[in-house]
Amino acid sequence: MSTTDIGPKGSATQAGEAVVNFVDDRTAATTGIGWFLKRNIPGETSWFQTLGFAAMAVFGLQAVTGIVLAMYYKPDPTTAYGSIRHITDDVTWGWLVRGMHKWGASAMIILVFLHMARVFIFGSYKYPRELTWVTGALLLIMVMFMGLTGYLLVWDQKAYWATVVAMNITASAPIIGPYIADVLRGGTTFNSDSLSRFYAIHMLVIPGGIATFIGLHLFLVSKLGISEPPWSKRSTRARRAEEAAARAAARQRGPRGRHEVTVDPEPQTLTAEAGQ
Repeated sequence: MSTTDIGPKGSATQAGEAVVNFVDDRTAATTGIGWFLKRNIPGETSWFQTLGFAAMAVFGLQAVTGIVLAMYYKPDPTTAYGSIRHITDDVTWGWLVRGMHKWGASAMIILVFLHMARVFIFGSYKYPRELTWVTGALLLIMVMFMGLTGYLLVWDQKAYWATVVAMNITASAPIIGPYIADVLRGGTTFNSDSLSRFYAIHMLVIPGGIATFIGLHLFLVSKLGISEPPWSKRSTRARRAEEAAARAAARQRGPRGRHEVTVDPEPQTLTAEAGQ
């Protein structure tokens, strides 16, 4: 009996493998997961490349804590502030969940800014990763907008007047600014529908958009790979080799511009007299 022969598999193991094989035959999930997780990365990758994943992890934390808070929050102008006090003072661990959600929003914005700063410094927005940069910029806008819509949900004086100022700034934008402000407020001024609109946008619209663009962003990162830092030795050698090849090709092409055309003189015909 060999050491690798551990006997027949149990019924639970066989059933699990049968389910996995059934799903994999119809979806190729194993191949997709392997393509996503198992890929080459630059040799000089550092902790700077983990800022994007850190922001995504905080977004997952925000989703979980937001779902818990939504179970107790009441998006009505007469009861919103009271429900916040109830979550903080009466619900078991409610103060912790609310604190994690509150400070998690600030941490996510900071991490997204740091991630985009790293991408800009490393030059990761250049060819062929332009679309990765565009999706990241859109994610930054949605994260900022999620922070704005969530700020009003506390429904105290500070949150109310800060949102009023933000909407006035939005309404001052040319052409579409007033229309966007009216849609968000539910009218020309804040009313009883404003809070419910901000709650719906904060809970449904923006998280769905962020999740969608995170998936697209990760697909592009997996397909195009992670860019190397500017000080990478391998990229420096490759860049120098490309520059040397370009110089050699330029020397072979010769100088450009207008040049004098030289014509060989016509050959002289020598005639010899007969008898000479």
